[in-house]
Amino acid sequence: MSYVAVYAVATGDTPNKVLTHFDDIVSTLAEHAVRFARWQPAPIEKGASNADMIAAYQPQIDALGYAAVEVLRAAGDPAQNAELRAQCLNERRYGEDAVRFFVAGQGLFNLHVGDYVYAVRCEKNDLLVIPAGMPHWFDMGENPHFVTLHLFNTAKGSEPQLTGDDIAGDFPGLDD
Repeated sequence: MSYVAVYAVATGDTPNKVLTHFDDIVSTLAEHAVRFARWQPAPIEKGASNADMIAAYQPQIDALGYAAVEVLRAAGDPAQNAELRAQCLNERRYGEDAVRFFVAGQGLFNLHVGDYVYAVRCEKNDLLVIPAGMPHWFDMGENPHFVTLHLFNTAKGSEPQLTGDDIAGDFPGLDD
């Protein structure tokens, strides 16, 4: 189930509120220029290639207007997954919007907005658009399962700029 848990930065162990209703998630995130949407599932065969997955969602991708798309997925190797998870838990921001669409699986994006953290659990068919410059981190969990489409305009704009803040350790992760 998709949700948003809102935490005060000072009290990362207990959320102030948890929203599970789609319209509440959309409106709460929109207050901070974050877009949350749900796309209709496309028919994708198990084991589909990256090109097939992109083609299945091409009309929705085109409607968003980003210049490029790539498929990101959890690696099959547990050691690689652990390394990737550790990297993704570093708070970062991007020079352009961070756009992810979940083709399969789940993940937890944590958006650091002033004195609050908005933990956004995304799952299959969820689209999340984080505006350029917003600090955030991603938790894929200890046993990750996800396939996402990453939409962007330029390779430079999609390179993370780490903030150096180790805030992620103060908040629950995907598995908590």
